[in-house]
Amino acid sequence: MYTQGLDQAGKDQEAGAETPEHLEAFQKRIDAEEKIEAKDWMPEAYRRTLVRQISQHAHSEIIGMQPEGNWLTRAPSLKRKVILLAKVQDEAGHGLYLYSAAETLGVSRGQMVADLLSGKAKYSSIFNYPTLTWADIGAIGWLVDGAAIMNQIPLCRCSYGPYARAMVRVCKEESFHQRQGFDIMVSLCRGTAEQKAMAQDALNRWWWPSLMMFGPNDANSKHSAQSMAWKIKRFSNDELRQKFVDATVPQADFLGITMPDDALVFDKDSGHYSFGEIDWQEFMDVVAGNGPCNRQRLEKRNKAHNDGAWVREAAQAYAEKQAACAAA
Repeated sequence: MYTQGLDQAGKDQEAGAETPEHLEAFQKRIDAEEKIEAKDWMPEAYRRTLVRQISQHAHSEIIGMQPEGNWLTRAPSLKRKVILLAKVQDEAGHGLYLYSAAETLGVSRGQMVADLLSGKAKYSSIFNYPTLTWADIGAIGWLVDGAAIMNQIPLCRCSYGPYARAMVRVCKEESFHQRQGFDIMVSLCRGTAEQKAMAQDALNRWWWPSLMMFGPNDANSKHSAQSMAWKIKRFSNDELRQKFVDATVPQADFLGITMPDDALVFDKDSGHYSFGEIDWQEFMDVVAGNGPCNRQRLEKRNKAHNDGAWVREAAQAYAEKQAACAAA
């Protein structure tokens, strides 16, 4: 925690105090839509929840560079390559941006990175699936980034100020990513029969993992209710998943490809699409580290971290030299 300029409540938190009066006053601030800032008093459980969520979000951005980076040298045109390169760079920036937001809660970036590299920290299960064809890059932009936007736009109103402000820029860039992916799908679906079949195959493989991105059903979500009470989240997992399905099915109809769900049907009474049951066992297996690419993703991340050690050491040595010169 930052220590300069703390009010009495912040000093109480540093001392470990968490009285019913503190908790009641904190919840009143939340209910009044006040933003909680880094130097404000907050319950330890609120801080831990934010550290877990923001760091996992940052990890997802960093690991999420890998499936698309796999296609940087194989994009079908120079234009597509430049666009994809810009997108991967955006994802790296999002990760660094979010690590900075998490650091305001008193956790070091080094610790967060160490937790990711050791496998202790989680990231979005979606990034443990392989990108087999160029159509997968379109599906990731259209479906994965589309689901991310559905999740992240409400975070712009998160009760924790640094996270909410970080998400404004992230969401603007994710909107570009979603349009980039849909543009790829449009081109494929308007191309040859083989290209359209490629787009259909990508949809078949990415649709269900995209629905899993919203997390477990509300009844089985350990954190959702409390996060909503604290206004870290604004909608439940199932509400966001339903919004995503309702928005995405008409887009598939426009493309002329079919959702891989025989149970999908529009309910005129509710105004929503009802859809089939998600394979939650697959979700749990991937989260537990047994997905198609879990080991590969962490091995690559560890290799990149180790290969870059000399850069970090050189930067540290330079910083220490400059500090010594300034002191002299």
